Amino acid sequence: MTPRTESRKGQRLVRSLSLAIALFSFAPPMPPALRAQQMDHSSHHSGPVPYEILDRPVLLRSGIGTEHQKVSTSSAQAQAFYDQGLAYLHSYVWIESARSFYQALRLDPNLAMAYVGMADAYIGLQDVPSARTAWNKAAALREHMNDSERAWLNIRERELDYLENNGDGEKYTAYQKAVDDAIAASPRDPWLRVQRGLAAEASPFTHGQASGAETLTFYKQALSLDPKNLAALHYSIHANENLGQIKDALDESAVYARIAYAIPHAHHMHGHELMRVGRTEEAIQEFLKAKQLEDDYYRTEKIPAKYDWHHAHNLQLLAMNYELLGQDKAAEALLRQAFALPASTEFLAYNRKIWPEFLINRGHFEGALSASRELAESEWPMARVAGHSLAGQALLGLNRPDEAKRELVLAEEDTGHLPDRIAAAIPYPGLLRADILMREGQLQESEAIYLQVVKSMLAMPGPDGWITSVFALESIARDARQAGDWQLAQFTAEQMIERDPYYAGGHFALGLVAEHAGEIAGARSMFAEAEKLWSHGDGDLPELVIANEKLAAPH
Repeated sequence: MTPRTESRKGQRLVRSLSLAIALFSFAPPMPPALRAQQMDHSSHHSGPVPYEILDRPVLLRSGIGTEHQKVSTSSAQAQAFYDQGLAYLHSYVWIESARSFYQALRLDPNLAMAYVGMADAYIGLQDVPSARTAWNKAAALREHMNDSERAWLNIRERELDYLENNGDGEKYTAYQKAVDDAIAASPRDPWLRVQRGLAAEASPFTHGQASGAETLTFYKQALSLDPKNLAALHYSIHANENLGQIKDALDESAVYARIAYAIPHAHHMHGHELMRVGRTEEAIQEFLKAKQLEDDYYRTEKIPAKYDWHHAHNLQLLAMNYELLGQDKAAEALLRQAFALPASTEFLAYNRKIWPEFLINRGHFEGALSASRELAESEWPMARVAGHSLAGQALLGLNRPDEAKRELVLAEEDTGHLPDRIAAAIPYPGLLRADILMREGQLQESEAIYLQVVKSMLAMPGPDGWITSVFALESIARDARQAGDWQLAQFTAEQMIERDPYYAGGHFALGLVAEHAGEIAGARSMFAEAEKLWSHGDGDLPELVIANEKLAAPH
């Protein structure tokens, strides 16, 4: 069976990522005059993280990786805190990055580049008004900047111009040109190559996560100029995993996790790559390290977990890796915890979908309906689309098809509020429509939609799209079997195994197909493989119980 319809490839969704804990190393005493000095924040915008947290004094720390960019200051400590801000910034540790830049400004109020860096940290927080405020403060200190620093001021201005006028291609071109001009003036500066890689992505909000072949070229250039540039290494990992070059990404992520051992995202990244090569138990250990670092950070710094954009994402990937092993009880507890966290961005709100998806896949339709309806109340259309679609799937599970159709209408209405490239990347309305058609016996029509959705999902790069597609394929295979569409059931089972040959669910699904076709030896082989891969799964996992029973039956 081959896909019969074409679908647009969805652009990789923006992920909100991390802040982290690090180890204390050295904290210089603050001079009384500087201790008394107050930052001017009368015009500060109140963004997703309270200013009181971002402005808290911070210490110098170890275990976060070493970054360095010489800036105009006579204070060695201001330079050190600037470099720390840079290190945190390029590991998505937005809060600690901002705190470090503010600390540098306490030591040298004229350090304009600290405001330039702070603007980038606010972009990471998706708080554009505060980023513009920081840029304005940097611009007011222009006379204290050298020519290369004024080039950085121009780069950040062009970047903000685009973000304030999203969708204006000319402004994005101007942003890229500003970086190109700076490179022409300072061709040996690795940081400009890093920035040019970031500028090659579709949005400044992705900050390396949407890296690909073009961006990887710039990161390699940066590393040739500075082999110790951890930012270039980090973004190179994202580029390689998006390109499917998992071995390269795995090798690089091991280095990243070793050097930045106190950064949760470094362990999280290594977990990404271990997951992709079937080393699931090792991946879980990396996600657990990230979780422990985060939990220690919240306790030590007295910062609520709800302000950590990385936390829910790490919990979700940890849970889904437990699912890969068949440990649904552990997965359920983590997904419930992640769903309870408030979402401060559209992507975080959208990603809460993983909890009702899990409940639907386990047949807990009432709980899934409740969670989906909560998701459908979101202020963001992406989350509402997922919420209405999943509510419809739960209603189908409860044998309430008319209500499911109403949810589909609502989901498609909200899809109209999304940019085309985002709408194309969200599979849920299509899956619900196909489910409804299949239940009505319109197998040819539903199959065409399923195949279109599968093709779109398999085209999505990165670890999030990879692992969620595995479970989506499992759900389609299950629905196809129930409807008697064994051709679709076979196709999706084969796609599951191709996607992740280490997941028992694909082998179990193909075993059922083989059994239906009377291929007893092939079925037993698939069930035996599933049993082996689920050897550490929950003893009462329904699929494992069935596989055990079939293998124990006389043949």
